[in-house]
Amino acid sequence: MSKKRAQRARGAAEGAAQGISRACLVHGWVMVTLFLTMGLVLESFHLVKLPLYVDVHLRRELWTLAHAHGTLLGAITILFGLSVARLERVRALAAAGKLLRAGSVLVPLGFLLGGVGNSEGDPSLFILLVPTGAALALLGLALLAKAFWRA
Repeated sequence: MSKKRAQRARGAAEGAAQGISRACLVHGWVMVTLFLTMGLVLESFHLVKLPLYVDVHLRRELWTLAHAHGTLLGAITILFGLSVARLERVRALAAAGKLLRAGSVLVPLGFLLGGVGNSEGDPSLFILLVPTGAALALLGLALLAKAFWRA
């Protein structure tokens, strides 16, 4: 009887890990697609010398940072999703995946919105999303590292 129970528990853990993996893979690929598309849009703004983009140096910097960080965090989320299958600590992985996904949204969103409605010298208050998102993403990756350390 206990053998069947252990097999069921193992199957449930594998199913949960697959769910976490799938969520991270979908999120990561959507992020990479969106932020690479954003890069193309920014290049087209530069091509046509759109004043909204070209004339405000800080906005151009912040939007470029949003593009770069969004793409990189999307790729990291994909790697996270591929790594989940190798671990059995589903609870820690679920929390880590949620933290990483939240951080991967907040960091580029903070850069993007920091460049909207800003004065030439200072970003808008939305820039405060960047350190918050970075802390969440870093915590998620630390939980993943801890899970690998203990595996």
